[in-house]
Amino acid sequence: MTRANPAWERTATAPLARAAAGVAPAAAGTDADAVGDLRFRALLGDDEWARLPSAIRRRFTRRLAGGDTIVYSGQVLQTRWSRIGWWLAQAARLVGGPLPLSADVGVASVVTVTEDAGTGGQVWTRLYARRTGFPQIIHSCKRFAGPTGLEEYIGYGIGMALTVSVRAGALVFASDSYFLQLFGRRWRLPRWLSPGTLTVAHAELGGGRFSYALDIRHPRFGTLIHQFACFQENGPWTPPSFCC
Repeated sequence: MTRANPAWERTATAPLARAAAGVAPAAAGTDADAVGDLRFRALLGDDEWARLPSAIRRRFTRRLAGGDTIVYSGQVLQTRWSRIGWWLAQAARLVGGPLPLSADVGVASVVTVTEDAGTGGQVWTRLYARRTGFPQIIHSCKRFAGPTGLEEYIGYGIGMALTVSVRAGALVFASDSYFLQLFGRRWRLPRWLSPGTLTVAHAELGGGRFSYALDIRHPRFGTLIHQFACFQENGPWTPPSFCC
């Protein structure tokens, strides 16, 4: 039985993403490996790590001091839901709205990654502009913990354990299981209660640009949600001298 390509791989055939195919992975031991944060590399192992383009390796080994932030800016190029996916996104508003709510494309998006000294993880904040009304803002925390060594916590006691792999030169995060954590206890949700497998693929486009593709695929109902965006790194944010 042939595995169907996830939506982010099919999207990579579009003209904008075709540039990613020309980015060759750099050999291990280059300057991309000579930086301080080895947490994502440890999750992959050396062989898988070496298959990534050097720009992605550099991006995910950049050491931040506690409270420091890196800023990425870009645009949302695609957002699609199935009927069930649309209802899932609406229902998720009850736990902070962590899923895409707007179909606007060509709108600005800003992502910030802040090192959380308290948990030893990273706080990811995603801002998606809309043509009318306030932007949608999504918060989550990547924590280097749990049964797979990495989990994403969205608040309200809800999170998911993540696996990390390399596919077609992209760094791919995929949900392994979902959990509920309340009153100091943690319960793994049964698969029939989960929305399906969530994947996020980070692919290099060259010239300092990269793509972000989010997909939620249910084993019975197929792809529920797909979002595709492109970003570039603006570097770490440092306060001006008059703020200090």
